[in-house]
Amino acid sequence: MSDNDGKKTLGLRGGARPGNVKQSFSHGRTKNVVVETKRKRVVVPKPGAAKPSGGAAPSGDPSRRPAGISDAEMARRMKALQAAKAREAEEAAAREAAEKAREEERARRRAEQEAKEREQREAEERARQKAEEEERKRKEAEEAAKRAAAAPAPEEPKAARAPASKPAPAATPRKQDREREQRGRGKGREDNRRSGKLTLGQATGGEGNRQRSMAAMKRKQERARQKAMGGTVEREKVIRDVQLPEAIMVSELANRMAERVADVVKSLMQMGMMVTQNQTIDADTAELIIEEFGHKVTRVSDSDVEDVIKEVEDSDEDLKPRPPVITIMGHVDHGKTSLLDAIRDARVVAGEAGGITQHIGAYQVKTEGGTTLTFLDTPGHAAFTSMRSRGAQVTDIVVLVVAADDAVMPQTIEAINHAKAAEVPMIVAINKVDKPDANPDKVRTDLLQHEVIVEKMSGEVQDVEVSAITGQGLDELLEAIALQAEILELKANPDRAAQGAVIEAQLDVGRGPVATVLVQNGTLRQGDIFVVGEQYGKVRALINDKGDRVKEAGPSVPVEVLGLNGTPEAGDVLNVTETEAQAREIAAYREQAAKDKRAAAGAATTLEQLMQKAKEDENVAELPILVKADVQGSAEAIVQAMEKIGNDEVRVRVLHSGVGAITETDVGLAEASGAPVMGFNVRANASARNTANQKGVEIRYYSVIYDLVDDVKAAASGLLSAEIREKFIGYAEIREVFKVTGVGKVAGCLVTEGVARRSAGVRLLRDNVVIHEGTLKTLKRFKDEVAEVQSGQECGMAFENYDDIRQGDVIEIFEREEVTRTLD
Repeated sequence: MSDNDGKKTLGLRGGARPGNVKQSFSHGRTKNVVVETKRKRVVVPKPGAAKPSGGAAPSGDPSRRPAGISDAEMARRMKALQAAKAREAEEAAAREAAEKAREEERARRRAEQEAKEREQREAEERARQKAEEEERKRKEAEEAAKRAAAAPAPEEPKAARAPASKPAPAATPRKQDREREQRGRGKGREDNRRSGKLTLGQATGGEGNRQRSMAAMKRKQERARQKAMGGTVEREKVIRDVQLPEAIMVSELANRMAERVADVVKSLMQMGMMVTQNQTIDADTAELIIEEFGHKVTRVSDSDVEDVIKEVEDSDEDLKPRPPVITIMGHVDHGKTSLLDAIRDARVVAGEAGGITQHIGAYQVKTEGGTTLTFLDTPGHAAFTSMRSRGAQVTDIVVLVVAADDAVMPQTIEAINHAKAAEVPMIVAINKVDKPDANPDKVRTDLLQHEVIVEKMSGEVQDVEVSAITGQGLDELLEAIALQAEILELKANPDRAAQGAVIEAQLDVGRGPVATVLVQNGTLRQGDIFVVGEQYGKVRALINDKGDRVKEAGPSVPVEVLGLNGTPEAGDVLNVTETEAQAREIAAYREQAAKDKRAAAGAATTLEQLMQKAKEDENVAELPILVKADVQGSAEAIVQAMEKIGNDEVRVRVLHSGVGAITETDVGLAEASGAPVMGFNVRANASARNTANQKGVEIRYYSVIYDLVDDVKAAASGLLSAEIREKFIGYAEIREVFKVTGVGKVAGCLVTEGVARRSAGVRLLRDNVVIHEGTLKTLKRFKDEVAEVQSGQECGMAFENYDDIRQGDVIEIFEREEVTRTLD
């Protein structure tokens, strides 16, 4: 055997690790078996062979060495064997060290877990002891109260000495402790796996510091006590007050009762109603279900959301004097705004279009005597009747301005009617007394016709002669106002939630929706949340009549309010609410109610009404327009004026009215409807102008409402069909009837009245009854065709497509002319 064969036999080539290798090599004729294990190498002699002493042939003894192996090879093999043994010993030592480290780690984790469980048990024990202590103190207090309330009895001292009954021990059995400890170990191992991760609860400090509430501990003890006594744990039935609207969804009903949806559906099915949780049931059915489950019913409706802003009665101690609100009323151009200018020392008229007040202005004036007065200047134009009526509704005193040179006019009469309807006192200011043709006595006499009797006519209404130009009588007017306000004893409570009325509203480009509000009660402060009509908002800023920002506004103070989510209607009531959610809910309810009202007003309820409405719409020509104004009151007044234009044949339909600049959306609507856009004191933005030019939409701008109404009226008049009028121009009597070949019957006539024309229309009368109406085919005098025949002359006439003419018939000759109609 070669050296290489020997290396292969020993399995030590390349430093291979010895292990479970069975090979054989020869000692001459005898074969030995070499067994290599992980720890040692044993040479097992074959039966009958001589055993080598020492377990290996000595390298120096050639007789006991395997044949064919030199000393150097034998030494090398022995050295490799020793190195393998050394490596094996090192590996065994490393394995022992690793095992020892693992054991130490397990022991450390076990100690940590036991410490954590011990702390947890101690915390639970402390909480339990604290709960028991509190329970014991509560029962002792109850016992003491009972003993104090009860009458003394002979056995009372003995009973007092008797120890109070202690509650049943709530200690957890040992088995449960062991189970909790095992669960804690499992949880501890899980926590150790997550110990390197930072959770949100750990970061905020809430996870480790959280403890169960006292109520939770009591419930846990009660459940443990019931379980230990072998009883079933039944939850106490909670009786709830369920708010029930007109219709409610099944799932919402179950949620309000805190019952399972399946139970509610099952109960409904037992009543014969196959419904699902997403279906809606009526209030009566829901009430039966609520009573069946043992709860109480509270009926509510959608309008209940407004209960939070109901009128609150103020006590007399809270009421404090407030400034009077004076409304200046009268006919257009009678000097109302000029009179107010003279009082305020301002120039309001200079800013009004055409010198006519277009909006309601609210101002505060402080007199020389220190009295504060709030003035409302309403427009005098006939189209602003609604605005004047709103001014009368919020006012305390009406100052009726009548020009001394013009006397009582239609708008003066309207102002008198509004003041009477509002049941407010009136003061007559006879203006323009400085003019040469002024006649104040005529004004007083004219007012008698409308049941306004002034003091100089032995009446109760104060009258003052004033002149806004010269300032004559202004002091007397202010004195009369102050006297009237003192008689009224006007008071309000400033220490309550504000309530006011919207005098005017507009959409400002830079500030958004802005409302002029007159506070009637309470104090409106910056930051208040309010609801006004169908809009709500939060007061971002308050601006007084001088343009200065203020922090609050008390009773009778007019201010501009910024912070609305939309433009309210002029005349809407403003109420302050506690939360924004309440304001939003009230506004949403009002918006839906207004939408339903509009839908109900425009809808036909029966088939006959539907057919009648369709027939009316079919026969009526419409002029559609879009109206954009600078303030809400002006837009509303323009719409009302448009509704009055028209008759049975034509009417004006306002497609859209709004506040603010004319936008591209308005132009698109006008283009789709073929309507012009009317802008009152507003302009179109750049994109809207470009779009209007491209699509050919007409945009008209106005600053005086007279011009707008007149233009719309003229445009609506163009839709009227021309009126056909008949003009009788003559009569002719048939004296003889001739038959002409190729022509037919020809009447020989004598024109008895007027003139007979060839182009005119004719009627054939027989015994004063019209038997034919048509035109002439021919009109001849002698043998010539003529255009007309004068009275007293004879002529021949033939009718177009008609031959039944007789002697003695009368021919009526007339002409038709078209007359252009206009709207009044």
